[in-house]
Amino acid sequence: MKIKINLLITGLVLASASVVAQQNDTKVAFSLEECIDYALEHNQNAINAAYEKDIAETQVKETLSMGLPQATVEAGINYNFEPQKSLLDISTFDPSIPEGTEEAITFQQNYDGNINLNVRQLIFDGSFFVGLQAARTFRELSTKDHIKTQIDVVEAVSKAYYNVLVTKEQLTLLEVNFARLDTLLTETRAMFESGFVEKIDVSRLQVQHNNLKVELDNTRELIDLTYDLLKFQMGKPISSEIELTDKLEEVRFNVDSEEDFDYGDRIEYSQLQTNLALTNLDIKNNKVQYIPTLYANFNYGYNTQTGESSQWFQGDRWLNYGFVGLSLNVPIFDGFLKSSRIQRNRIQAKQIGQSFELLENNIDLEIRQSKVNMTNALDNMVAQKENMDLAEEIYNVTRIKYQEGIGSNLEVVEADADYKESQTNYYNALYDALVAKVELQKAYGTLYK
Repeated sequence: MKIKINLLITGLVLASASVVAQQNDTKVAFSLEECIDYALEHNQNAINAAYEKDIAETQVKETLSMGLPQATVEAGINYNFEPQKSLLDISTFDPSIPEGTEEAITFQQNYDGNINLNVRQLIFDGSFFVGLQAARTFRELSTKDHIKTQIDVVEAVSKAYYNVLVTKEQLTLLEVNFARLDTLLTETRAMFESGFVEKIDVSRLQVQHNNLKVELDNTRELIDLTYDLLKFQMGKPISSEIELTDKLEEVRFNVDSEEDFDYGDRIEYSQLQTNLALTNLDIKNNKVQYIPTLYANFNYGYNTQTGESSQWFQGDRWLNYGFVGLSLNVPIFDGFLKSSRIQRNRIQAKQIGQSFELLENNIDLEIRQSKVNMTNALDNMVAQKENMDLAEEIYNVTRIKYQEGIGSNLEVVEADADYKESQTNYYNALYDALVAKVELQKAYGTLYK
């Protein structure tokens, strides 16, 4: 009976492990958009940029808290093992004592203590209001930095996704080529054994067969690396399994024209605008520091002195005190410190102004280069597709002629090599076109919005 129970438990454990293993081995399907959405939530750089945005939000709250009442409670007790003394002319109190006779007298008892509440409220401080504006502007800059990071993530994921699609197509084509060449090699061996072809014909095909086998194995390993790169860009564990749902033939190469383009569409331009706003706020902050500051103060507490520690908690020995008032701080002269800071800020503002012109020129150049690269890549892709179709046609005709005995084996080998080279050229051109499309979208600022 115990043996049956143990077998039953073992069976349940193995069944559960099998279910867990199947769940872990399940591949999750992703389109390009789904990969991007996943990456924006799980990519480590995107997550850190989001944290930076949250940090900027807390800085706004920190600055705002400076304008709210600041309240503190202070308490302390002291044992004056050596009370402070003062020299007094005791003849003042006793005319019989010669004038000028001094004696060390203390007015401090052995024990003293105090407890008080201090409340301070800002009424006017120009730096506080400018600082609050600066904190909100910095929050805006952090948000734009987050967007910039997201754009970089979208670019990396898109390129990695297209790389997987192209490599998969190449692998499929290599498998077809290998099967075709393997069949041709088998047929040629049979013809050699029948005496219809020479040994060198078999050897030529064997060389092609061996090279293609190595290329096929390398591509199979490469496809795993391309998947790993995509998962890394997505922020997904490398050990996980995914499959892609998009097809290369579904990709569209149309990109919005420059007619709708505005420099503000580029996040780098918007970041520069925010940096200029921060510099102007810095100038404003240094200027308002010439204005007096005003604070309201409230203080209330109790203190006591006693010669015996046993009298600490006698309520009638604790005497209350309190005051309320205003404190005004009027800056007069700081050695031209604020003036120097303002001059520095103005130079920084001019520097940023020059950066706008430089950035605009860079964007114009980047768009122009991306458009040329896109046009050239599409033209090359079309040409390589035509070359691949022609190479396939030549290979098929050459093989038929060889099988009918009116063509040479060398022509077949050369046609096969040309066909495989044209395939490689086409898929390289296709990937270049896909990359050019992503870079042109980024140049126009439309890759991610």
